[in-house]
Amino acid sequence: MAETFDVIVVGAGAAGLMAAARAGQRGRKVLLLEHTSTVGAKILISGGGRCNFTNMEIKPDRFISANPHFARSALARYTQYDFIDLVKSYHIPFYEKTLGQLFCEGAGAARLIVDMLLAECTKGGVTIATDVQVQEVARSGENYVVTTHVGRAIAPSLIIATGGPSIPKLGATGFAYEIARQFDLAVIEPKPALVPLVFGIKDIELMRPLAGVSLEGVAAKGKTAFREGMVFTHRGLSGPAILQISSYWNKGESIHLNLLPDIKADQWLIEAKTARPRAQAATILAERLPQRLAHALADKAGLDRPMADLKDAQLRSLSQTLHHWDLTPVGDEGYAKAEVTKGGIDTAALNQKTMEVKAVPGLYFIGEAVDVTGWLGGYNFQWAWSSGVAAGEAV
Repeated sequence: MAETFDVIVVGAGAAGLMAAARAGQRGRKVLLLEHTSTVGAKILISGGGRCNFTNMEIKPDRFISANPHFARSALARYTQYDFIDLVKSYHIPFYEKTLGQLFCEGAGAARLIVDMLLAECTKGGVTIATDVQVQEVARSGENYVVTTHVGRAIAPSLIIATGGPSIPKLGATGFAYEIARQFDLAVIEPKPALVPLVFGIKDIELMRPLAGVSLEGVAAKGKTAFREGMVFTHRGLSGPAILQISSYWNKGESIHLNLLPDIKADQWLIEAKTARPRAQAATILAERLPQRLAHALADKAGLDRPMADLKDAQLRSLSQTLHHWDLTPVGDEGYAKAEVTKGGIDTAALNQKTMEVKAVPGLYFIGEAVDVTGWLGGYNFQWAWSSGVAAGEAV
């Protein structure tokens, strides 16, 4: 015998927990299903266990989508300040790090955010079932029938909050896309986003020996640029600036690095040559760059000699590389290392105020499953909260 609910939410991540809590507190009888044993898995690992739960600088233009205006409504109706108020109401200590990023205080404090959301679900009388595998979703009249390995549940409203395939070790899958296709909804091609980039043999010869070297710089593609930390890896580049630009990069395209964003003058190396002609080029570079990187770049350019022995044209060429280093990645580290998934359910099919499928009443998609991808730094959690509230208020 199937149990009847007002709302079934599939996926107990950030968006699913938020939607279930909001619907439950509005008096709806809610069932929240999770196919793993852990609710809020991504929340728990976010920010090194401190959970970067939102950002003070949330703006619609910091979200990537085929429809750049889609996220505007939900973000405006449930803002970062609304979530901050919720966090404060549970007396969870937090602090602002850099670039508006808000983190919980203390190692493992991300658990406090999960506990808060579970408490909100409890207030709404939400039934939560973990380790439940959804086998089939069907529509029967005005209801949805969700069949699992432990039984069936029926409800007139179904919210899909299962995210995308990023970080499969946490149980991430493409389940949302399967449901979308079942109901004839378009899916924008999913891709790893906020992910380290991988380079070919030519570039790796320089990068691999520099694995672990980090610095602050600018990573750019076209007019989009991010100034943050970057780090060399055994396979290429990572760090916040690289993760950010990866969301805008497509295979075959180049990115551009500025390793010395605070130095504007093109003549600085020539001026250094005049002032210190006996100094090695690598020594001059090491005053502004990590030592290993300075020596590697000087050696690669064939300039590992005293400044006096170098032509001005050679120094200008080196300066150009430092300020506008063109690199073409061959790929990325994939979903295993991607913080989020770019692409997803085509927003053209959804009502931007409620997240409901326009052509399929009672069916909703929220969070990372949707073609809305935020910047690094709490943006994607805010989209989860905002889209979850939008659906939770509508069912």
